[in-house]
This record gives sequence, structure tokens and C-alpha cells, in this order.
Amino acid sequence: MVEVRKKEGESLEGLLRRFSKRVQQSGVLIRAKKGRFYSHDKSRREVREEAARRDLIQTKKEFLRKVGKLDDILEAAKQGRRGKRGIAKKILKTRIR
Repeated sequence: MVEVRKKEGESLEGLLRRFSKRVQQSGVLIRAKKGRFYSHDKSRREVREEAARRDLIQTKKEFLRKVGKLDDILEAAKQGRRGKRGIAKKILKTRIR
């Protein structure tokens, strides 16, 4: 923690200038900026659920490709605005019989 005390006869601008210089020298701002984009690791459960979801999408995609319905779904998804997420949702919504 940075602490600066006002000297006798020192202006507020001088005090502020000294404070900002001390903050920069201490590296507090650099640590704060580095921590901005830190993301926590996912739990084992979350990793497994994502892997299972990807596997399900891949399985359905292969089946739809063999049946010949994948092209229709891709065309419908391209017309929407969602991109890859829209394609994955449409694939998951289709029922395999």
C-alpha cells in the first residue's frame, strides 16, 4: 500500500504528483492491469460436461451428414445471425431416430 504525507508548505498538486509517482514505482497498477483478464480454471465437472456436449454435437453431425440433412441445417443457420453457436443449437435440436 502506498502512503504519502503532505509536507509543510507543499501544494495539493505537488502532493498528488508525488503520490502518482510512488504508485507507479510500487507496481500496483501493473499488478491490477495484469489481473484484469485472469480467468479461473474450470472444475472437472465443467470440463467433462463441455467434452460430453462437444461429443454429442459431433455424433449428431456425423449422423446428419450420413442421412443428408446436414446441408439443410447449415444453410438455415447461415441465414441467422448466431454463427457457430446457432449451428450447434440447431444440430442439438434435431432429433435422431
